[in-house]
Amino acid sequence: MAQNEKLAELSAAGVAVWLDDLSRDRIRSGNLQSLVDESGVVGVTTNPTIFAAAIHGSESYDHQLHALAIREVSVEEALRTVTATDVRDACDLLRPVHERQPGDGRVSLEVAPGLAHETEATEAEAEHLWWLVDRPNLYIKIPATEAGLPAISDTIAKGISVNVTLIFSLERYRAVMDAYLSGLEKRVADGGSLEGIASVASFFVSRVDTEIDKRLDKAGADPSLKGKAGIANAQLAYQAYEEVFSSDRWRALEAKGAVPQRPLWASTGVKNPEYSDTMYISELIAPGTVNTMPEKTMNAYADHGEAGTPVQKSYDDAAAVMQAVADAGVDLDDVFRVLEDEGVQKFVDSWDELTESVRTELEAKK
Repeated sequence: MAQNEKLAELSAAGVAVWLDDLSRDRIRSGNLQSLVDESGVVGVTTNPTIFAAAIHGSESYDHQLHALAIREVSVEEALRTVTATDVRDACDLLRPVHERQPGDGRVSLEVAPGLAHETEATEAEAEHLWWLVDRPNLYIKIPATEAGLPAISDTIAKGISVNVTLIFSLERYRAVMDAYLSGLEKRVADGGSLEGIASVASFFVSRVDTEIDKRLDKAGADPSLKGKAGIANAQLAYQAYEEVFSSDRWRALEAKGAVPQRPLWASTGVKNPEYSDTMYISELIAPGTVNTMPEKTMNAYADHGEAGTPVQKSYDDAAAVMQAVADAGVDLDDVFRVLEDEGVQKFVDSWDELTESVRTELEAKK
């Protein structure tokens, strides 16, 4: 079946369409394969919230959980076995995509969010998950916390591909790009090959608007500023990406076989119903990017999405928006600090919920 025209145009413009969701039911029912065939999906992202929703109330996990219960494995081991199984199966399904276009056909699996502020533990779990899934088209998700940055470099240096998650500020994004380049440089210095190593940097969008809009309201600022900062912030991130990945430092690595760390637009489902349900896709179209979407958002763009101003032509306006927000009294440094803390905590809460669900299922199936 032919791919949806609007999503095909998005792909042709250089935007890789990824699905921000995964479940065993999606894989077994053929739904994920149909999204690959009909919507041009070329990647999948997951997080603890997604897995908590997938496992809750689904019978697809019963047989495996029963077997794990009989073996009396720990809750943590069961949780990792179950999630790794789904990710491995999704990697296998997307392997043909990966073989055609190595940057895509990827599936992400996140380190336990409770390790977000522990460098060595993050590195150790990243290596374990890479071994556990054992697929070349896997991404290990590591949060862009201060403790996460050295873990990203060391994980890349080991030849493990990384999806850096929870990026909100331009300052932290630049540090993430530096961590990627540093990891590649270390691997080269150690005599390793750069073949097969890839990375994406997940820059969150809608959550920025949610937090800044709230503060603009509190400050009594011009209402026309609302709903603009998330996109403007991401557009300026792409400007930073263009700068770093055209530098002499990058060219030296590229000559040794390195591939760019692509910007990935995350949190692209609109939170405010007053806003266009496709705005975080339409206004972030640029070559060499990834947009990971909830299925609802993907379907909305397939139905009525229209391309907005090219990102490369938006830099001046984007800078003006962010300056106007700051002039209105919004402390952007505090915004990004709060968003990172909340992002980590939300995933910790979802992880705890997921752990409890698995514990309950194991006990029920003994």
